[in-house]
Amino acid sequence: MNVGNQRKMGAILSYVSIVMSTIVGLLYTPFLVRMLGQSEYGLYSLVSSIIGYLTIMDFGFGNAIIVYTSKYRAQEQFDDEKKLHGMFNLVFKIIGVIAAILGLILYFNVDNIFQSKMTDIELHKMRIMMLILSFNLFLTFYFAIYQSIITAYEKFTFQKIIAIVHTLLKPLIMLPLLFLGYKSIALCVVITITNFITLMSNYIYCKRKLYISTKFLGFDKKIFKIISIYSIWIFLGVIVDKINWSLDNFILGAVSGTAAVSVYSIGATINNLFINLSTAVSGVLLPKVSKMIAKNASDEELTNEFIKVGRIQFLIIFLMVSGLIIVGKEFFNFWVGSGFDDAYYVCLFLIIPVSIPLIQNLGISIRQAKNKHKFSSIAKFCVALINLLISIPLSKKYGAIGASAGTCIGLIVSSAIQNIYYHKVIKINIIKFWKNILLMTIPFIIPWSIILLIKHYTNINGILNVIIYGGLFTVMYCVTAYLFSMNKYEKDFIKVFVNKILIRRNKK
Repeated sequence: MNVGNQRKMGAILSYVSIVMSTIVGLLYTPFLVRMLGQSEYGLYSLVSSIIGYLTIMDFGFGNAIIVYTSKYRAQEQFDDEKKLHGMFNLVFKIIGVIAAILGLILYFNVDNIFQSKMTDIELHKMRIMMLILSFNLFLTFYFAIYQSIITAYEKFTFQKIIAIVHTLLKPLIMLPLLFLGYKSIALCVVITITNFITLMSNYIYCKRKLYISTKFLGFDKKIFKIISIYSIWIFLGVIVDKINWSLDNFILGAVSGTAAVSVYSIGATINNLFINLSTAVSGVLLPKVSKMIAKNASDEELTNEFIKVGRIQFLIIFLMVSGLIIVGKEFFNFWVGSGFDDAYYVCLFLIIPVSIPLIQNLGISIRQAKNKHKFSSIAKFCVALINLLISIPLSKKYGAIGASAGTCIGLIVSSAIQNIYYHKVIKINIIKFWKNILLMTIPFIIPWSIILLIKHYTNINGILNVIIYGGLFTVMYCVTAYLFSMNKYEKDFIKVFVNKILIRRNKK
């Protein structure tokens, strides 16, 4: 399969993976909450968030390996590529050992941090889960380079199939264990096992299909310095993301307890689905963008790519945001039941502001490929610190809703800064981009108005509300998008996709 087809198939399989993740999540999460109980689910979410902080020890090297592997391949510098892989394979293994040691330090300090808000049983379970997930993190870093190499080689079909298998394995293994009475500790074990299967699949594929050698060929100070300077600002950006998306759980665990963490985590689950949707297309384009820039692509070419991907992401994200606003409250009531009323508002506070950076996700790849992410990372870091300072008092007073409101404010400010930076420094024509998005948005006033009128004059409750209003709006949205919002490229893509399905059916 050629590179172009790999990208298309990678994007398609990404959406397949996301659809499956969504279905699994929607069915599995409420069942998991009920089987574990609100408190223990909150405990598991808290431990996952804490160990998740240690993933920042990637230091941005994963992205750097993708960018520089793509660059070396485009310029046929294969010896430099081998040196790069050998050196950073060793670096990642060292990082894995350090991460495991830090996990042990957290293990020995659980009582000091959380004793005031947790029972002795909760603290005991927390320590065991920290040990298991610390080992999981060690494995992740030990084999980390192979995931980056597969991405750089644009082998997206294999990559996404493995992601789909990984999505299905967790609930398939965990469900019987839940019925047998196993809870959060067993869940951490299952996560570690399925992650190990994924990591070994990547390793075997690189060795047997791509013939990659990660043999250490010496420490090249020049290459390490170049990549370290490049990576440090990506690393800062990763810290910002952890502050924005993980620190709320930590704050709530310290000032409100596991129940508030559980409510926040349920709202954040839907937010994570939105984030995954936005990366389905842009996630497979970093190698392509890196090659374009290595071959001196113009600012206009990059702007056009930015708009093309952004338009597709907008159509998907705006449909989900609209659906959440129209039937989201009823959906949450049906999905997780009583005790999680605030989760819907947490979800709104997170999803609405994050929609802007999500439709502009390709800008991150362009920024990284151009090695122009220093200012952006510093600005986002400053905003994240403000978010932290706001979220602590808001969490104390308003619990999960207060924590999400603080994150909301930070995201709005960060998005405004990023758009100015894209336009002034990265030279992406943001004005042209937003004109495209505005013209696409106007036609959706029609389905919005119709569905709100129907809801006003009818009285349907419960899950029927979600199915009827949500289904009707989705149909009207898709028809409106095709007739009034899509351009010729997007319509042709739909036609080709539909024709391929029809041809396959006729052959059968």
